[in-house]
Amino acid sequence: MGAVWTDERRLEAWLEVELAALDAHVALGIVPAADAAAIRAGAKVDVARAKEIEARTHHDVIAFTETVAEQVGEPARWFHYGLTSSDVVDTGLALQLRDAGGQLLQGVELARAAVLARALEHRATPCMGRTHGVHAEPTTFGLKLLGWVFELDRAQARLARATAGVSVGKLSGAVGAYGNIDPQVEEQVLGLLGLDVEPASTQVVARDRHAELLAAIAITGSSLDRFATELRHLQRSEVRETEEPFGKGQKGSSAMPHKKNPITCERISGLARVLRGNAVVGFEDVPLWHERDISHSSAERIVLADSTILLDYMLSRFTWIMEGLVVRTERMRQNLDASQGLPFSGRVLLALVEAGLSREAAYVVVQRNALRAWESGEHLRDLVLADPDAAALEAAVIAEAFSLDEVLSRAEVPFSRLQA
Repeated sequence: MGAVWTDERRLEAWLEVELAALDAHVALGIVPAADAAAIRAGAKVDVARAKEIEARTHHDVIAFTETVAEQVGEPARWFHYGLTSSDVVDTGLALQLRDAGGQLLQGVELARAAVLARALEHRATPCMGRTHGVHAEPTTFGLKLLGWVFELDRAQARLARATAGVSVGKLSGAVGAYGNIDPQVEEQVLGLLGLDVEPASTQVVARDRHAELLAAIAITGSSLDRFATELRHLQRSEVRETEEPFGKGQKGSSAMPHKKNPITCERISGLARVLRGNAVVGFEDVPLWHERDISHSSAERIVLADSTILLDYMLSRFTWIMEGLVVRTERMRQNLDASQGLPFSGRVLLALVEAGLSREAAYVVVQRNALRAWESGEHLRDLVLADPDAAALEAAVIAEAFSLDEVLSRAEVPFSRLQA
């Protein structure tokens, strides 16, 4: 991903645009074919020389065109013919963003495959579902992960849509009115480069497109943050249901040799904050003065490169975590059994309703016994069996209400939606 954002690649993209425009002008009979051939043969990217010239001109595109002029001589009068700087810069940027977006989509696919493999592996592994950090009802670890699979599906669709949105160029001149360039040049160049045409550009491609990409990146990073935060909670000593990989020779603390910390998950959570901040920059870059200013230029040189590189890295690290994740199924069962049957309170409530109690009365019975179980450590099942207000329940009905197999009997339903 870093290679997409080097100075050399940026100038290579500009050169691709310039040479395609040159060919289009040859086809229209404006530029002599011999001159175009001489330019194509002699024009090379020279980052060092371009920087030398830019130090004098304070204009990167002029520095680039002067570099080419030095290389090819007199035919260079046709280089950059009819174009304005943003024709080259924005169209070249579209090439870079298309490449970056493609790599991000590959990264999401690898992460999704890693999560899906673990979800299928643990589709029947019971674990405690939690709300507010408190034991709620039983679920399966596979079902927990399956939600991540579908979230990554949405991330992939979002990134694909946003990448298509920025894969757009323009060669329409200084204010987008084609004052010095034939629209056929734009059509031919963008067709050759595989980019769409900005249907009504100003001097620049509209920055709502780039804001959408940065937002899609930030949302994907926030999803990874959600997954990482869950794994961080599950690695707490009191929970100890999962652990991120811990390499041979790795050390967790300079003072405490026993420590195995979820540092990679924490790193993902931290970097997600950067992505969210960068997305705000993308929003700020949308409103430009009139047909354009360049307030967006300095900011997006940072955030577009940083955000694509960071998300690419985060996806790689998350995939590594999921492939090597330590899953302690026995600990999951211990935690599930540690709440004195409280996670089955909803099923007991329904059983009492089915036995004839009003929902309000049934709730009072179950809550009273649940709070007692919470304080005393007694099992909710035993307390309900001894409660005269629950006498309408038969022992077999109560046993079924506390059956883990029964409560998880429909946990497979979401897995049936995978194919769809």
